[in-house]
Formats: sequence, C-alpha cells, structure tokens
Amino acid sequence: MTQKNKKIISQYDHPDQFLPLLPAEHVAGPLYEKASQLIKQATHLSALPTSGKRALRPLLRKMNSYYTNKMEGQHTRPSEIDQALAQEFSQNSDIARKQRLALAHIEAEVLCEQWAAQQLSKELDPIAYLYQLETLKQIHGHLFSHASDLDLKQSDGSVMKPGFFRTQNVQIGLHEAPAPESLDSFLKVWQGAYSSIRKGEASVVAAAAAHHRLTWIHPFLDGNGRTSRLHTHLLFDAMELSAGLWSPLRGFARTEAQYKSLLQAADEHRRGDLDGRGNLTQAGLVNWIHYVLDMCLDQVQFMTHNLKQDGMFNRIAASLTFEAASQNNGIRIEALRPLQFLYAVQTDMTRAEFKQLCGLGERVATSLLSALLKKGYLETDSPHGNVRFAVPQHALRFYFPALWPEAEQDQSLSAG
Repeated sequence: MTQKNKKIISQYDHPDQFLPLLPAEHVAGPLYEKASQLIKQATHLSALPTSGKRALRPLLRKMNSYYTNKMEGQHTRPSEIDQALAQEFSQNSDIARKQRLALAHIEAEVLCEQWAAQQLSKELDPIAYLYQLETLKQIHGHLFSHASDLDLKQSDGSVMKPGFFRTQNVQIGLHEAPAPESLDSFLKVWQGAYSSIRKGEASVVAAAAAHHRLTWIHPFLDGNGRTSRLHTHLLFDAMELSAGLWSPLRGFARTEAQYKSLLQAADEHRRGDLDGRGNLTQAGLVNWIHYVLDMCLDQVQFMTHNLKQDGMFNRIAASLTFEAASQNNGIRIEALRPLQFLYAVQTDMTRAEFKQLCGLGERVATSLLSALLKKGYLETDSPHGNVRFAVPQHALRFYFPALWPEAEQDQSLSAG
C-alpha cells in the first residue's frame, strides 16, 4: 500500500543509494546459468509447430490483465473482461471501473508490443527503447487511459496523472521512495545501466534486476506495480523469448506472497561487508533474480507441456466428445480431424476443405462448421473467409487445464 504524505522526507536523493544495480560477477554465475536454461527452453517453445500459438495470444492478453490487476485487488471476473472488450460495461460503478482497468491493460500490452516491434523493423534496439523514460511514461499512461477522474483520485485527495512522474514524497510499507526532485537522476541511471547490457543471459538477468529497482524508485504516484510487471513482460517479448505463449505476469500472480516478500527483502540495506559493495543488499537482489528466473522457467515448462501435439490432440477430442454428448449445440465429433489438422499445420483452410475433412454430407458439415464458429472453436475474418484454429475460453478446462483456473470457474458459474 502506497502512503502519500507531504510530511514524509525521503532519505534517498542520489542514485548511489540504490546500488548495486546488478550482482557482482563472482556471485552472478548461477544466475547466468539459469538465464541460459530459460533462453534455451523458451526458444524451443517458440519453435513448436502449432497454430495454437496464434490462437492463444488474445486469450493470454486477457489472462495477463486479470492477474496483474488481481495482485492489486482490482480484478473483475473473466467474463466481465469479455464484456468490456465488447464495450459492455456494468451498471455497478466499481465493476465498471475494474473493467476499464482490464481493458486498458489489454490495449497497452498490444500497443507496447507493436511499438517495440516497430523499433526492430527500423533496425533499432527494442530493448533499449523499452528502457527509455518516455516509454515508461507511455506504458503507465496507457494502463490508465480509460480511467475516469474519480478513478484516479487517491485516498489523500491527490489525483494521479497517467504518464507523469510523481511530484510528492511517498512511502510504500517501510520503504520511503526517492524524493520526487531526484526521480530523473535515479531513472537515468536505471536506464543507462540496464539498456546497455549485452544481449543473451546478461540481459535476462538485467530484466529481473530492473524490475525490482523500478519498483524501488516508485516513479509514479500509483500504478507502479502494474507498470513494472508489464515492462518486464515486454522485455521478454522484445528478447523474442515469449512469442505470446507465456508471461511472467501469470507466474507473479501465482506466487504473489513470494513476489511481494522478495521485492521487500531486496529493498533492505547492505547487511555487512559480505553483502556486496552498494548501499542496498546484494543478497536480496540475487534472491529476487533467482525467483524471477525460476518462475519464468516454470511458466515456459508449463506451456511447453500443454502445447505438445499428442496431448493437445487428445484434449481436443475430449472437448468435442463433451460438447457432442451433453451440450446439444450442433458440435459433432466429426470435427476432430480438421481441428487437429488446423492445430498442427499453423495455417488456415477454406470452408470447403474443412467440411471435406469432416467426412459428412454438405448440409450437416455446413451446420457443424457454423456451430464451431459460434462456439469459438474456429475463427474467421469474414462471413465466407477461411477458418483457423481458435481457443474458446469455455474450453480451457479441456484444452489447457489449470492455465487460468479462475476463468474455468467463471465459465462453470455462467453455465450454471
């Protein structure tokens, strides 16, 4: 919880006070080894030949929004996120406020990934771009782009300005953040140190360290946690490690107590001569980086297991069997072969090709195709266009069990 009080006088007014920014080389070896594992496993996941990757990305954007806002106690039901995407907002003002926050996060993730990709297309470094101070402001501004003036009002009566650094002292728990007049100097050192790191294992370690140091600086009046988490997500995407298939945001939320505890522990001062040479604890920073890397490896391994073709084929069959046996919605098991084909080939197909693979008569196959589109098992860009594999949220419990348990539960409640 951020405390805002004009009587707070920060003890931090010079960047030397948040050193070290990275662990010393003699303790960094195990971190680089773990970062190397993450790079290898994430690269393998990105190379898996499946159209499930493209189908998952929009669903994972919703999940990322849900989880990062949940960590702030500002989440709404997954089904209400879908309603917000359709511009259908609750009459309940608190639910509508949370819907706006969810929608803004989804849009911010899309926009920021596009900005980073544009840097690459211009032969510029997207990672260096993400560490720019103006980029931080843009991320924060977009995260709160749908907030009303009332949403932005703080408990002490002050009003947060999206995309602007704070102009008053704040305290977060026991941590007094740097004085507002010192923010630029702290952030410029933060930017210079992390944006210049060599590519590969060192940049992965730096991304984890940068997350803590950014939350420690606390540059905005509010929304720093969400900004830092999205920033870390964007860094891994810019490093071409996530491909939209996993995110640290899910991992942070699933280990929230550990996340907050280790962040706080890394805020502490140096614990003696064996704890580095900076003002802050090196051991605390090392423990935090280990946690981030372990959590990312867990997310990569989870998605790698779920995206393997044989297992996914079986889960598609289970979902269709359930639909055909109990839902009376036009779904038939004959859709299994073309759905498996679409999952495996990373492409789309004409409607005629899909119907032919079903092995049914024209009328029945046409009805089945319509039912699959209606229920979200297929996507298309036009009324008569090609179809492609999709992941309907209501089928998550079959397709990707335990990926987003809250969405599975919400679907069960809606169905009931």
